[in-house]
Amino acid sequence: MERLTGSAPLPAAFRGGVIALGNFDGFHIGHQVVVARAVERARAEGRPAIVATFDPHPAAFFRPGHGPFRLTTLDQRERLFAEAGADAMLVIGFDKALADLSPERFVEQVLAERFGAAGIVTGYDFTFGKARAGTTALLAELGAAHGFLAEAIAPVEDGEGPISSTRIRLALEAGDCEQAARLMSRPFAIAGKVIHGDKRGRTIGYPTANIDMGDYLRPRYGIYAVRARLDDGRVVAGAANLGIRPTFDPPKELLESFLFDFAESLYDRVMEVELISFLRPEAKFDTLDALVAQMDADCEEARRRLSALAT
Repeated sequence: MERLTGSAPLPAAFRGGVIALGNFDGFHIGHQVVVARAVERARAEGRPAIVATFDPHPAAFFRPGHGPFRLTTLDQRERLFAEAGADAMLVIGFDKALADLSPERFVEQVLAERFGAAGIVTGYDFTFGKARAGTTALLAELGAAHGFLAEAIAPVEDGEGPISSTRIRLALEAGDCEQAARLMSRPFAIAGKVIHGDKRGRTIGYPTANIDMGDYLRPRYGIYAVRARLDDGRVVAGAANLGIRPTFDPPKELLESFLFDFAESLYDRVMEVELISFLRPEAKFDTLDALVAQMDADCEEARRRLSALAT
């Protein structure tokens, strides 16, 4: 799997590829169908299969300061794209110069000249070019003029309508991990380097591995049953507090994971924490004894839910 940059012409080995083009943040079921079609076409035609994603997300460019909303990092997407069969991830930097390109210029200068695309696959609602004036119909028309076939994939729907990143974000903000996982075909996961905290947890028998939330969407604050995927491939069950820990002062936003039956140091190692099930909202406790009693109950419930999923 290669990671390519969209700021320069592609290496010769990747020119003439079939490109799945979109944001693909969250890489949900609908995105997976788009990429699967691009891979299918690439294999049938003997071409490289490339997944192109924008960074930063166009929404972040047009709405600076709106707040964190990412569902996946570039590293997570790279792994997911590789698992889907892509040969390369193409990261297109989204800036004012790109945003100001007309649809015609975008197709000519970027897709045809810079990338040498032989085929493009998008979702049904993909837009491009200045003021989002380019539609999938226009992309097909312009693509034909430049010698490549552009194809738009119909929406993947369930009983509530098209599957989308917006629906996943709403589910997570409501604490509905199960709905988010169903739409993504996997649990929502927060990856990051384990950092030093104030080490209060170890004094009450609950040492935690802490991760800064960074640019991730903020799911509902509260306590979760989780699975942590370590950088050596091990998966460890646990319970986590996502939020500001209202019992302690000053508030500090973190994802703090207590891993069951685990006593190793994880500082400075990368860990990916899957949010499996929301247990309860954050709460402020008057005493440490009350807090510990609730944590005991939370861990028991987290073990129960995770065990139920495994059977």
